[in-house]
This record gives sequence, C-alpha cells and structure tokens, in this order.
Amino acid sequence: MNPALVILSRSSKPFCDRLEAGKLLSIALEEFSGPSTVVLGIPRGGVVIAHQLAQHLKADLDIVLSRKLGAPGNLELAIGAIGETGKIFLNKNLIQQLTIDPDYIKQESQHQLNEIHRRCALFRKIYTKISLKNKTVIITDDGIATGATMQAALWSLRQEGAKEIIVALPVGHQKTLEQLTRDAQKVVCLRVPSSLEAISQFYTHFTQVTDQEVLDILKKHSQ
Repeated sequence: MNPALVILSRSSKPFCDRLEAGKLLSIALEEFSGPSTVVLGIPRGGVVIAHQLAQHLKADLDIVLSRKLGAPGNLELAIGAIGETGKIFLNKNLIQQLTIDPDYIKQESQHQLNEIHRRCALFRKIYTKISLKNKTVIITDDGIATGATMQAALWSLRQEGAKEIIVALPVGHQKTLEQLTRDAQKVVCLRVPSSLEAISQFYTHFTQVTDQEVLDILKKHSQ
C-alpha cells in the first residue's frame, strides 16, 4: 500500500453534481484548514470543486493556468508542461524515447503559451495570482482518468516553491493516482471504482462549466 495515496471508497455511486463532490471532499481534507493553505482548481470544472474546498477549509483560492505539452499524434500524452510564467518542464526521458523533434516542442510550447495568455487576459484582470511559496497547496479537478492535465500542473507547481502539495479528487483511476504520488506529497481520492471510462459517468448532473462561471466564482471569493 502506498502511504501517500489515500482512497476513501471503491464505490461507483455517482455524485449529484460538482457542488456535492466538493463538499464531501472538503470533509476529508479538514486537517489542512487555515490561511496557510491555497486551493488551486483546474479550469473549468475543477474550479467549482476548488471553491467548495476553499470555503470549507477557510483557505485561499486560485486557478491553475499551466498547460500540458502533448506528444505528436497523441496530445493526451504529456511530454512536459508550461506554466503561467512561461517556464517549461520537459520529460526528457520520454522525449528521447519518442525521438521528438525540438522544433515540435518549440511550436507546441508556443501554442499552449498562447492559450495561457488568453486565459490570463480573461481571469487575471479580476483575480491576481497568489504566491505559493512556503504554502500548503491543494490542487483539484472534478476527476481524472489519464491524469495528463493534473500531471502537467504538478510539474509546473514544482517551480513555485510550495511547502507541500496535495492532490485531492472526487473520483480517479487507481493507476493514475499512484503515478501522481511521484510529484505530490499526498493524493486523496473519495471514490476509486474498479472501472472508469469517463468522469461524467460519476455525476448525475455534469454540465459544461463556462468561463463566465469561473469568473463569477473568482469574483465571489475575492469579495
């Protein structure tokens, strides 16, 4: 048993919605309550979860604007990550294994940086980035299957000086969760079913979260 991985249930029962999932997840994270904790949500669905956690834990809230660098022909496979500051993390072993051309990496990095700039222009005009230096950081999403986006976020967070990083999720795939313990001090997941094909199957109501909803959450938390 991996001590860094905490699985609360093997249930396949769906959550009602992201609000319920966030409230239930916050109960499992009460040891991290307080102002020294920052909760980060991966847009867009993860921000709904993060808001619930931040409210319950009386913690700061922020968003993750890092992006994964996808492999040629398989964009779901992360070969690296680029953060909000433009810093790049590369999985050099994987890049060498796949013999990926440096020009491709340059192009993919610029493409993902452009998307980060778009999101920064949208979100950062109303919500300034919070420093993570010496903070306990909880990073969340509405669930993970392959975990590529979460992995990219963890790679980027390495460079921001957090004291401790905890991944917290309503639902996830066991193998993926185990892999994430390489880059986080702790991984907490409410439900790890035997079969997970799509995150949406674990929510009765799983509507698309819009940029405006994310903006509304950030505005509400900043008041």
